[in-house]
Amino acid sequence: MGVEIQVHVNGKSFQNEVDPRLLLVHYLREVLGLTGTHIGCETSLCGACTVLIDGHPVKSCTMLAVQADGAEITTVEGLSSLPEAGGGLHPIQEGFWEKHGLQCGFCTPGMMLAAVGLLRENPSPTHAQIRRALDGNLCRCTGYQHIVEAVEYAARKLRAHKR
Repeated sequence: MGVEIQVHVNGKSFQNEVDPRLLLVHYLREVLGLTGTHIGCETSLCGACTVLIDGHPVKSCTMLAVQADGAEITTVEGLSSLPEAGGGLHPIQEGFWEKHGLQCGFCTPGMMLAAVGLLRENPSPTHAQIRRALDGNLCRCTGYQHIVEAVEYAARKLRAHKR
């Protein structure tokens, strides 16, 4: 028997009956078709499945879809719809582009969402704080330097926009 949930994902409301054991990552990918949320390790070690739940980064492979009932969820597909994006690319998306923060792209959605969560809490993070915030997200391609530079880029852009 399923459980009825209602969530707001990327600004849209969804109501679905789900298996009580369905992980949020599978709900997003299989029920809603939002495949930007990647499935990596399914043990919370890699961070490829990171999304924002009520503005905070959460690894969606560690959360049941029923636990998200009533929540506001942002996936990588919704970054450009966030207010700080101003209708275009989100500053973190621009940062990854400008600072070459991606190669294969598998970790990129989770990295971006973890970074957005950090920048909402701390608009002026130090290099060490960025590395600490991204610590739970693994990248096997870039060596992280370009990713950190992308977050620094986004932080500068967001601060300049608020002035």
